[in-house]
Amino acid sequence: MDDSSALARLDRRVADCRACPRLVDWREEVARTKRAAFADETYWGRPVPGFGPADARLVIIGLAPAAHGGNRTGRMFTGDRSGDVLYQAMYDVGLASQPTSLRADDGLELYGVRVTAPVHCAPPANKPTPGERDTCRSWLVQELTLLRPTLRAAVVLGAFGWQAALPAFAQAGWTVPRPRPAFAHGTRVALDGLDLFGCFHVSQRNTFTGRLTTEMLREVLRTAAGTAGLP
Repeated sequence: MDDSSALARLDRRVADCRACPRLVDWREEVARTKRAAFADETYWGRPVPGFGPADARLVIIGLAPAAHGGNRTGRMFTGDRSGDVLYQAMYDVGLASQPTSLRADDGLELYGVRVTAPVHCAPPANKPTPGERDTCRSWLVQELTLLRPTLRAAVVLGAFGWQAALPAFAQAGWTVPRPRPAFAHGTRVALDGLDLFGCFHVSQRNTFTGRLTTEMLREVLRTAAGTAGLP
């Protein structure tokens, strides 16, 4: 089985996961009740797998799908304000074929980059519990292991993602420094054969207040892409 087939198989297994009862109940309740603006749509209502090629040189790691974003569309960072900011910036630096990500069949392609998260189900109030984070970690470990032959850089969005990603990288075979490096926007940590970058999350709280500007996001993505050998 080649890497693309193995990753596709992993994505299907992720989408069938029911390991965390609270998250299962929440994602399915949201899919039933819906938001008024999307009342005519059929929600995905399942765990959301990663998105992007199996030979990615760069991975972007977020937090979890949004209730009316990825939980609705079935694609990471798709159909919500955070995704609008992220994919526009990725397009600006040459990592995406188009500046918007509205639905899973909109034709968007990513160039050498994969987008994923340490928690694959939409959590209430966008806050997974530590136990849910740890339960979901095995999926990220398996994903990183499959990506490892080509992966050269990673951008982690936010402190929660950083705290979840470091042990996943360690379990996938990279040597993570001890003590584990603290999260900060713009921080850069060299693992063996991979550079890890910290970036404030593309949440509305950060982008609306100016804590994370479009240029700040583009700069991190541009640097990480260059480190990964992407044009």
